[in-house]
Amino acid sequence: MNTFLENQNWRYATKKFDATKKITAEDLSLLKEAIRLSSSSYGLQPYKVIIVENPELRAKIQPSAWGQSQIVEASHLLVFANELNFGAEGIDNLIQNMSQTREIPLENLQPYGDLMKNNLTTLPEDVRNQWTAKQTYLALGNLLNAAAELKIDVTPMEGFVPADVNEILGLEKLGLNASLIATLGYRHEDDATQYYKKVRKSNEDLFITL
Repeated sequence: MNTFLENQNWRYATKKFDATKKITAEDLSLLKEAIRLSSSSYGLQPYKVIIVENPELRAKIQPSAWGQSQIVEASHLLVFANELNFGAEGIDNLIQNMSQTREIPLENLQPYGDLMKNNLTTLPEDVRNQWTAKQTYLALGNLLNAAAELKIDVTPMEGFVPADVNEILGLEKLGLNASLIATLGYRHEDDATQYYKKVRKSNEDLFITL
């Protein structure tokens, strides 16, 4: 079997982490780079990723995540937070970065910047907020794939109260909203779900060829 597919069969949403095992700084750096290199619409990356290391903050978050043990037992806790009311400033920042990185005169990129502004800033704020939240899922996908390659377990979570997490981490003051949580670490040997067969739709049920 292809190594990538082997890793996908190996990974699962870990229910119980081994709290004694920690991700090395080197592996964490690799995972951060995988997230940084994720695709996003226009390459704008309209989100931040908060690495919550403080155990007291993680304990405060746990009740707002339905009491799930992974919040406090995993080696690392990541909160993907989408930018609220994303607008022209974020687009200008990308254009500036693109100009410097690719050594292209700023004025040559202005039409592209105007295109993005016309397409995005004219949208209602709630629609833009939904769009930025969707972008975090692309970054999560890269994290899942990279972690599986490193044999690091990840549990993606939507089961939490965003408003509570926003308040605990002070995200609203930063113009951010918690859209996803991911706990990272190593599965506990007592986690029975690691031995379950993976249940997915068949190719016939999933794919439609037109």
